[in-house]
Amino acid sequence: MKTLKEAKVGQTVTVARLHGEGAVKRRIMDMGITRGTEIFIRKVAPLGDPMELNVRGYELSLRKADAEMIELEA
Repeated sequence: MKTLKEAKVGQTVTVARLHGEGAVKRRIMDMGITRGTEIFIRKVAPLGDPMELNVRGYELSLRKADAEMIELEA
């Protein structure tokens, strides 16, 4: 399956499920990223980390390591 880390700038994607455990998964969910949420990839930093996303109407910067835990719908 495709992860958020592999998504391209300008795409709007939908979250299928979250991987990870404990505090890491909880932190991602607390940011508003849950199953069914639409995410717009605004831009990626010049060195590739972090990504700037638009989630539920607000701006969010997310590290690629965390983006790898977010599985997208096909």
